Amino acid sequence: MTPDRRRMTPDRRLERLERRQLPGGLMLLVAGDRRSRRRGLARLDALPAGHGLLLEGCRSVHTLGMRFALDLLWLGADGALVRLDHAVAPRRLRSCLRARAVVEVAAGEGPGFAAALAASEAS
Repeated sequence: MTPDRRRMTPDRRLERLERRQLPGGLMLLVAGDRRSRRRGLARLDALPAGHGLLLEGCRSVHTLGMRFALDLLWLGADGALVRLDHAVAPRRLRSCLRARAVVEVAAGEGPGFAAALAASEAS
């Protein structure tokens, strides 16, 4: 396997996903099909700053294959924040039964995304 295939850059993996702009210049990437949902952020070396991955219809995620910690923003049916899990390490499983979607962001970026999601919901 070539070094290029082992290291997956965020641009190559995420370039085809739908994008939703949030206040404050933050960007949500939508994993809208089965393949993008299954692959998620696994094996990426990093997520671009100010970017998050939205998994709709999701109450549970795993961080198997992750190379960095995540903040998980669990969203209810109305899109409001239900819970924020900080710095979830690789090889973990998290669930939130009240959630209907989850946004995965790099550890430390959760509070900024929470504020942006609340602001976009209010407008």
